[in-house]
Amino acid sequence: MFLVTNSTQVPFFFILNGIPGFEVFHNWISIPFCCLYTVSIMGNTTILAVIRTEPSLHEPMYLFLSMLAVTDLGLTLTTLPTVMGVLWFGASEISFEACFAQFFFLHGFSFMESSVLLAMSFDRYVAICRPLHYVSILTNRVIRRIGVAIICRCVLAVLPPLFLLKRLPFCGSHQLSHSYCLHQDMIRLVCADTTVNNWYGFVLALVIITLDPLLIVLSYVLILRSVLRISSQVERLRALNNCLSHILAVLVLYVPMVGLSMTHRFAKHAPPIVHVIMANIYLLAPPVMNPIIYSVKTKQIRRGIFHLFSHRQL
Repeated sequence: MFLVTNSTQVPFFFILNGIPGFEVFHNWISIPFCCLYTVSIMGNTTILAVIRTEPSLHEPMYLFLSMLAVTDLGLTLTTLPTVMGVLWFGASEISFEACFAQFFFLHGFSFMESSVLLAMSFDRYVAICRPLHYVSILTNRVIRRIGVAIICRCVLAVLPPLFLLKRLPFCGSHQLSHSYCLHQDMIRLVCADTTVNNWYGFVLALVIITLDPLLIVLSYVLILRSVLRISSQVERLRALNNCLSHILAVLVLYVPMVGLSMTHRFAKHAPPIVHVIMANIYLLAPPVMNPIIYSVKTKQIRRGIFHLFSHRQL
């Protein structure tokens, strides 16, 4: 079945793939996936509820954390319908337009995750290196502007590759490697010159995937330099401990991201299950782990969760 767009024939639907070689076990495999999605949704919803209901958490650090929770929630809800549809019901077909819609939100929220972590690193830099000016620099107005800038940045980053890919013809097999629509997966099915797409992808990777972690590292170099100037060892440890949750969140995002990129670049002939596992880790690790990290490592969030559930019981 084909759809005609701009006099070019493209497949009307794509075929999603579950766990290759383990199709007969999809019902069992769905159990851990369901648990991970539940943890992500409940964890990030709880973080948002705690920050909203606790006036003491209406501070820049926690407002950025709420942005991260919204991003993680969006990333989870973007992949949940197709992943669980494939595992539970064998619903492998996805329409052309639905696939591109998922493409937009999936990559948009992924870039947003990186952008929010970059903003959080700036928050940690100001809190530790310029503590006396913290409140005056990171006002609510500034934080709102940073939030709007993050959204605009991600939308402008995702729209060009979406339209560049959508104008190209898809022919032959329209079988995807994953149970969701990834750009690097979809572009393999194009039967036309993809030079422009490849160059744009390279520039995008350079600007976002490379620049963001470099700026985060730079912020921590400045933070470390400032911390080493503190005479009290107790105060040093306290300052570094305030950054620990953010450092763990950065590692949870970028380690799987680098692993997935390396797999696509240098392990193209690896078994399909390797690519599937790496992609699922990349997409599920941050939304699942971030609420756990901040709940365990941040005393104010732990206290807020206790208050939230104790009030509900009353």
